[in-house]
Amino acid sequence: MNAVVGGFATLVAVIVVGWVVGRAGVLGGAAAGVLSRLSFYVATPALLLLTLADAEPAVLFSTGLLGTAGSAVLCALLFAGLARWRWRMKPAELATGALASSYVNAGNLGVPIAVYVLGDASYVAPVLLFQVLVMAPVGLSVLAGARVRGDGAASRWRLLGQPLRMPVVIGCAIGLVLAAVGWQLPALVRQPVELVADLAVPAALLAYGMSLHGAPRPASGDGKGPIWLAVVLKTVVQPGLAYALGRWGAGLDGVPLLAVTVTSALPTAQNVFVYATSYDRGTVLARDVVLLSTVLSVPVLAGIALLLG
Repeated sequence: MNAVVGGFATLVAVIVVGWVVGRAGVLGGAAAGVLSRLSFYVATPALLLLTLADAEPAVLFSTGLLGTAGSAVLCALLFAGLARWRWRMKPAELATGALASSYVNAGNLGVPIAVYVLGDASYVAPVLLFQVLVMAPVGLSVLAGARVRGDGAASRWRLLGQPLRMPVVIGCAIGLVLAAVGWQLPALVRQPVELVADLAVPAALLAYGMSLHGAPRPASGDGKGPIWLAVVLKTVVQPGLAYALGRWGAGLDGVPLLAVTVTSALPTAQNVFVYATSYDRGTVLARDVVLLSTVLSVPVLAGIALLLG
């Protein structure tokens, strides 16, 4: 319980600072967008590079991946199918909603909770790697594809090659290569990369907090249906699917089963809001789902820890 509350308290504190800064207007009206782009194009690629460079690629294929990855993919597909059928949402907005329904906060919340609740930070590695290697490139490709115009061959080739030009994908690729060959970055190179990477989480949280100033009540208005669908899928359906897939699909029990369920119950990552803001697609949906899932996941995580711990 202390780990869950402590992790969320840290997030909320930085978000509140961002809200105060936005309310005071000391950085100007465009500051939230600038911070989001800074996190997306500069700091997050550096953070992912270091994360994957220090990880063991083999953990991507661990047994627990069936529960974490399977539940994430199923929730993303459920949102895409239901939202397209019910609200006729466009592909870019569907991509944002699908990520919001399944992309967990494995970095700045998952690691401390894994350490204090599960006793080992490595439990969060499979879902973290799956998200940055599979989910993010696919979602970003759809978001980037919304900017492609025309039906010519040039536009199709541009869309197919879009993932290769994304900073987060490039950072992941470099990190994987370094991990595969077992080569450590020299200190003179690693230290400035670490300094830039340290901007990723606070910049995203500050930008998110600033976006809340002047915003209407979450999940209000005509767009509340997709928002609540994403929140329910993220906070209730995803951990339930992860438990079922982990227990009866992968044959897990004890701490490994708890780890799969806890990591899948983490709230929506602020990265989804950063992605949506960077491409200006589904920003309100991402913002509200991040806020509501963060609040609602506290009792869910505490209940899972008490029941399965």
